[in-house]
Amino acid sequence: MVLSGKRILLIISGGIAAYKSLDLIRRLRERGAAVRPLMTQGAQEFVTPLAVGSLAADHVFTDLFSRQDEQDVGHIRLARDCDLVLIAPATADLLAKMANGLADDLASTVMLATDRPVLVAPAMNPHMWAHPATKRNVETLRGDRVRFIGPMAGEMAESHEAGVGRMAEPLEIVAAAESLLVEGPKPLAGRKAIVTSGPTHEPIDPVRYIANRSSGRQGHAIASALAVLGADVTLVSGPVNMPDPFGVRTVHVERADEMRDAVLSALPADVAVMVAAVADWRVASAADQKIKKHPGESIPTLALTENPDILKTLGHHTMRPRLVVGFAAETQDLENNAKAKLERKGADIIVANDVSPATGIMGGTRNRVKIVSRSGVEQWPDLAKEDVAARLAALIAERLRQG
Repeated sequence: MVLSGKRILLIISGGIAAYKSLDLIRRLRERGAAVRPLMTQGAQEFVTPLAVGSLAADHVFTDLFSRQDEQDVGHIRLARDCDLVLIAPATADLLAKMANGLADDLASTVMLATDRPVLVAPAMNPHMWAHPATKRNVETLRGDRVRFIGPMAGEMAESHEAGVGRMAEPLEIVAAAESLLVEGPKPLAGRKAIVTSGPTHEPIDPVRYIANRSSGRQGHAIASALAVLGADVTLVSGPVNMPDPFGVRTVHVERADEMRDAVLSALPADVAVMVAAVADWRVASAADQKIKKHPGESIPTLALTENPDILKTLGHHTMRPRLVVGFAAETQDLENNAKAKLERKGADIIVANDVSPATGIMGGTRNRVKIVSRSGVEQWPDLAKEDVAARLAALIAERLRQG
């Protein structure tokens, strides 16, 4: 686990996005981090210290003048006894205090006293984020080497409000924290990687399409894990309901031919990891208008044609990456199908998984894979998809190191 043994001071400030801090704590801890929470008075109006402390399995710090916590100058200890200070959500008020060196509560006092890396996930109304005062404060903090993740565009808690101001999702914040906390030389620094993720949507008419069942979770996690190890990553993503990974260049596509073109445009690369569940076929001639159903008429026939085979194209390309990794999602004869795919596609590694409905892998949070290569087959245990990604990224780094 990338965050194993890492100590994170999580400062939760006031705002409706504070509810996301509960999931953020869970995500950080399941990756091995120890989370020490600090809540502002405003944060306690949205989530309770009891809930936060229960998830963090640690004491929740709330008061600058707590006799118990401050008997050994607790705010200095909090500021230094961590590997990372993470503020999520960060309000406009707290950003202003940080930028101007104010220290009138526990959170702002800790921020003035810390010498640790600081990662901030802002959350506020779009007009507040766009205000000249907030812009000045953010630029000041960037100059002070404070790192930002978000805010993102989206719907606000207020009715009929949308824009840039929504807090980054917990998994985005975790990926940003991982990228900051990987110590020493990064094994994929200077390497270029291409990753595909999600399904493709092949239109039948303007409202219908052919697709595979894929959430994009595994592909996005792999792109993020490669970036954490220092790779320059281009992620080519089909339509998914997931945020773009932190520190990754993301190209959004819908159809298989668009995905192929985006992948080839990203060459040359050191490694390509083709995770996307690309539709094997598309309608030979998609209708310009919605196909209507009329009583008494026969059911329309769909003439299909084969989509481009992106993995095979890369495996035999003149600019073939040094390492080509494919995925094999099978419902039967997993190992033999994966071995055949390895040879047929010209890949170096096939990550094979059983996606039978009973496994719950498609759209789920966990995966159980076999690593198939010319040197043999390795069975990995049941893991969270993020842990599969981290383990695969480490394997890729080692293969590239060995040449």
